[in-house]
Amino acid sequence: QVQLVESGGGLVQAGGSLRLSCTASGGAFSSYGMGWFRQAPGKEREFVASISWNGGFTKYGDSVQGRFTISRDNIKNTVYLPMNSLKPEDTAVYYCGAVLWGHASPRAVDYGAWGQGTQVTVSS
Repeated sequence: QVQLVESGGGLVQAGGSLRLSCTASGGAFSSYGMGWFRQAPGKEREFVASISWNGGFTKYGDSVQGRFTISRDNIKNTVYLPMNSLKPEDTAVYYCGAVLWGHASPRAVDYGAWGQGTQVTVSS
């Protein structure tokens, strides 16, 4: 059973940058599609970005397009999310998830495993 652990969250000023990482263990990482979602207090979980098993296909949510970039390293079993030009509205808990059949998906229901989340706070 795959386990996912996110890291890299924190407090940053508007306009700044952070890089989130999600490391997998106990599964076949190189065969999974991976994605990032976020959830702010009182709001539904929102799709951020996803990447296919080989990195050949990526998809982004409209609100982060052009500012965030998803990538993966199948040797290190890690997916990354560098986030630039951060805005206060990016404040949320960010979750990493795995699509066990390898696709990049914007739908939370397609994800078979989730990490615990990492808090990102952007101050104005």
